[in-house]
Amino acid sequence: MATDPSELGRRLRAGDRSAAPVALNVIENRADREAAAAVLAEVSPDELGGESPAHLVGVTGPPGAGKSTLLSALVAEWRGRGRTVAVLAVDPSSKRSGGSLLADRARIEHDPKDDGILIRSTAAGGRLGGLAVATREAAEALAAAFDLVVVETVGVGQSETDVEEVCDTVAVVVQPASGDVLQFLKAGIMEVPDVLVVTKADLGDAARRAQRDLEQALAALGSGGVPVVPVSSVPPPTGIAELADAIEAHRRGIDVAERRLRARRASALREFVAEHGERALRGLGGRREAERLLAAEDPSANVNALIETLKARA
Repeated sequence: MATDPSELGRRLRAGDRSAAPVALNVIENRADREAAAAVLAEVSPDELGGESPAHLVGVTGPPGAGKSTLLSALVAEWRGRGRTVAVLAVDPSSKRSGGSLLADRARIEHDPKDDGILIRSTAAGGRLGGLAVATREAAEALAAAFDLVVVETVGVGQSETDVEEVCDTVAVVVQPASGDVLQFLKAGIMEVPDVLVVTKADLGDAARRAQRDLEQALAALGSGGVPVVPVSSVPPPTGIAELADAIEAHRRGIDVAERRLRARRASALREFVAEHGERALRGLGGRREAERLLAAEDPSANVNALIETLKARA
């Protein structure tokens, strides 16, 4: 018997986490967009009575910075606090199959018998920004059933900031004595992180120097309120509880509904231009007119509905 996509969405909305793997299969099947839309319709702000209470957390940083090891410790910390956690580990895509190459979930340690944890590898889909459309939709669906939804991306750079349009809080991870800090400063993305994480704090002076350099750079940009948290995954891990606290503190200090609304509109405009090009955008009257059209739409409309609005006007 075929799975009813709407029923999957209703189960997620009711907090049934066992529906999550099948729902993600439906969302990742790009050949049947109607089924994915049916799942998402059931977990929309309209059906939920507002934005989902889940905390959407982005974790990004250069390859090899220690994101997976860090997440292993963070997931354990969150579970210790009684929070359910879903992780979407975004890996590079295979050019042949389109699927995930690295299977990052295998590198994040967790108890497979714990139904309060879901870890899923998902392909970047060739997107420079690091997030395929399906990843955005998967995060939206999981947010109906889990306390925290983490999106871990493949890297960071000037063009790789899509995660900011999906998550409430973005943590950028760098490691000391590797050139990561210098590259991070050069990339011009100091406005992206809500929390900065310096891994391998057990390196001592090198880690403290990296922390100091980042704090000075943030202060120079007027972003001195962004915390820089040193952590070490060497047993026993240190700084993990402080990092979890910093992530939660950021969430408490923002207007989640306003941030998600702005993010949905930005994502819709980005996807429309990616699919139809700048010429279609000019046909709408330019970026400012497109933004005006999106602002006039129902605030609870999802990204796909907003894209359809732009298509209808193009």
